[in-house]
Amino acid sequence: MSSSASSVVNGGISFWYVDDGLPAVREPLPGDATADVVIVGGGYTGLWTAYYLKKAAPFLRITVLEQKFCGYGASGRNGGWLYNGIAGRDRYAKLHGKEAAVRLQQAMNDTVDEVIAVAGAEGIDADLHKGGVLEVATTPAQLARLRAFHEHELSYGEKDRELYGARETAERIRVADAVGSAWTPHGARLNPVKLVKGLAATVEALGVVIHELTPVTEIRPKHAVTPYGTVRAPYVLRCTEGFTASLKGQKRTWLPMNSSMIATEPLTEAQWAAIGWAGRETLGDMAHAYMYAQRTADGRIALGGRGVPYRFGSRTDNDGRTQRATVEALRDILVRFFPSLAQVAVTHAWSGVLGVPRDWCATVTLDRATGLGWAGGYVGSGVATTNLAARTLRDLVQQDSGQAGRTELTELPWVGHKVRKWEPEPLRWLGVHGMYATYHTADQRERLHPATESSRLAKAADRIAGRH
Repeated sequence: MSSSASSVVNGGISFWYVDDGLPAVREPLPGDATADVVIVGGGYTGLWTAYYLKKAAPFLRITVLEQKFCGYGASGRNGGWLYNGIAGRDRYAKLHGKEAAVRLQQAMNDTVDEVIAVAGAEGIDADLHKGGVLEVATTPAQLARLRAFHEHELSYGEKDRELYGARETAERIRVADAVGSAWTPHGARLNPVKLVKGLAATVEALGVVIHELTPVTEIRPKHAVTPYGTVRAPYVLRCTEGFTASLKGQKRTWLPMNSSMIATEPLTEAQWAAIGWAGRETLGDMAHAYMYAQRTADGRIALGGRGVPYRFGSRTDNDGRTQRATVEALRDILVRFFPSLAQVAVTHAWSGVLGVPRDWCATVTLDRATGLGWAGGYVGSGVATTNLAARTLRDLVQQDSGQAGRTELTELPWVGHKVRKWEPEPLRWLGVHGMYATYHTADQRERLHPATESSRLAKAADRIAGRH
């Protein structure tokens, strides 16, 4: 039976909290405090940074400050795509040369295996399955983009990826109307909440102090200011991603882009047999307003895409609640991909925000003059990129404090990248909503009027957005 809007669990942070529930919240900051490193944000970036710093220098006093609880933001709401994509690689190639961007890409390829290895070593069961990433094309224009994308990835040194026709695609996953696909082994499915809960427990066991229910209202050199007191430290690292706009002076730094997801009821063995997906690849497409999906460990399909892309004034939601129209739009994608699942119920819907810099480039920085550092702007590729960012922040802090010199990671081209701020409102709201309306229209035109050339509308939207 298909789901009605009233039967869908909407919000509640995300579906990923269903099994174990929301975590017991740790105590807030009791008052003024000192540390060697204070990390603002208890998501993947902050927790990975705390992990690698504490492992490298066990004597460091590290404090993590989190406004709600670890995993409240994107780290607990994402699609569970641990893969090798990184935002801004092509721009870094233009700015620093192709060889530098190839090194960045290789570091991302290695990061997928690094996360899997650390989860195994620390006993974190995050439902990891390395089935790679399969991206499908369902129109002639998408197929042309797919082939170009595949060749582009090969040019960055990824020699183990594969290009499939319609028949080979169907042998992996039977997506309706799929005319081709590309697969890379550098990807894995995971349960994002199991990873973030495991990371938080691991760093706490190492001696890192975590204070939850402690919103940081201002970051300045050697100070993280909260309503309960100020933590003073030589290094203050901002790891707030989509919630960065709530900090004093950061309103236009990164735009909090909204992404929404649904999860189905568990499918039967017969339903899985009908669509395949035995390899448990993460699944994406080549639409301009793209989708992303995974086969969950308990046999559901979790599928996401853009709903309402942005809230006026860089506001963020409170509990992941999602508009009914967005839920229906995501369900339509599910049924378009897998018509045999037309009667399968959608049981959960949720949303979250991700950080988007004005030039769509992820960055990691430590200002050696002030001790302020930050990482983010992952534009939806953060599950793996957070790990690379954290190891890079570790190396930058150790370099600055004299514990180590330069490393391969500190020399990567995204380190220290600067970008202008987003436009003030209402230009910001108009631009983002206009961009995604254009992408949706372009996708619709490509479905209704098959042609091998991408819609000019999408190309115009890319230029306006600053994505290319």
